[in-house]
Amino acid sequence: MSFLVRLSPLFIAAAILMAGNGLQATLTAVRAEMEGFQPVIVGLLGTSMYAGLLIGTLTAIGLIQKVGHIRVFAALAAVSAASALAMVLVIDPYFWMAMRFLMGFCFSGLATSLESWLNGAVENKDRGRVLSVYSLVDLAAVTVSQALLPILGPAGFAAFAVSAMAFSLSLVPITLSPRANPMTMEPVKFRFLEVWAISPLSFMACFTIGLTTGAFRTASPLYASAVGLDVTGVAIFVSAGIVGGAILQMPLGWMSDRVNRRGVLMFATIGAALAGIYLSLLSGSIFLTNSLGTVIRTETDPMWYFVGAFLFGAFAMPLYSLAIALANDFAKPSQFAPLSAGLIFTYAAGGTIGPALASAAMQLFGPQAFFAVMSLAHGSLVLHAIFRMRVRPGVPRSERAHYTPILRTSPAVFRLARRRLTGQSGGSG
Repeated sequence: MSFLVRLSPLFIAAAILMAGNGLQATLTAVRAEMEGFQPVIVGLLGTSMYAGLLIGTLTAIGLIQKVGHIRVFAALAAVSAASALAMVLVIDPYFWMAMRFLMGFCFSGLATSLESWLNGAVENKDRGRVLSVYSLVDLAAVTVSQALLPILGPAGFAAFAVSAMAFSLSLVPITLSPRANPMTMEPVKFRFLEVWAISPLSFMACFTIGLTTGAFRTASPLYASAVGLDVTGVAIFVSAGIVGGAILQMPLGWMSDRVNRRGVLMFATIGAALAGIYLSLLSGSIFLTNSLGTVIRTETDPMWYFVGAFLFGAFAMPLYSLAIALANDFAKPSQFAPLSAGLIFTYAAGGTIGPALASAAMQLFGPQAFFAVMSLAHGSLVLHAIFRMRVRPGVPRSERAHYTPILRTSPAVFRLARRRLTGQSGGSG
């Protein structure tokens, strides 16, 4: 795999960047709770991050066209590092929301820069393998970053400093890379009515997975803490969901290429809903009333929460890639670019709602309401899937696009996957 050597600076930069971002996401929720922020405020921190991601999705390619990949990456990495440090200097919920918005915006631009650079540097025959390596880098970096939180501790300056260092250090392999700046991508038009017309189920699936995984990635540490997990337990809880999604990604994709794809999507959605119900019931049982009418707290083995997080991630995380594959079953090759851009924007739109909604429910009704909201969202998607299966026939197996695991980072990542998804060779720009 000679491309591993050629592209190693980009993979290293991606690993450092994603580790810093993964650490910062969990750290923000844990530290915010320690500082006495209300659950709904913690949720709004996640909403702010996804709002920044959404705006960045719209503007990143235009910014890269104006000043180039390296300058954009350097500027946004510097802003991300400064934002991480500023959060520990100014402990204020509204200031933190502004910083999380900035970091979401920056991460979108950083991911777009990296992924369009990878796209321009790779040969068509290597696209699938490059995407696989990139996905593994993302999984490993985010998982390892969770292990750093118990080591560094959320209470002091160290975890924020390490996160800022990661954003800064991701610049090193980029600026020292011997590869020239690639040609920039053409701007992608966001045609949302066209996305809905191609596949209403894919549209709703991306919105739902944005809502639920957005809440999980940014606000589930609040839930984990509320049910009695310590900092190490919180890190394991978040990691379990991420690893679960990685493990079941390919088996579900293999099934969807061979049987009814909408049926597999509905199966995974039901699995996510049931996992959410399990976690909701589990957390609801920690508070019981004794014979005197006094509310008492019971102890539950943390392992049961880790199992629930693993199952939720295993079924929920692959839904995004399943939705992309389903949309491409019905799309024409010329619709691929606006479709991919529209679906990732739809995902980010869901992410701006999910963290605040789930956290507000938890503040009002207790920790059991956090995953109850997610189960309700996935249950609604099941009903929509049943309706779509009745009104529109599926695509025959011989005419389907191939399933490919897709990161939820920027529209540029779809260009790495387009040869496998569309069956076309295409250019490399």
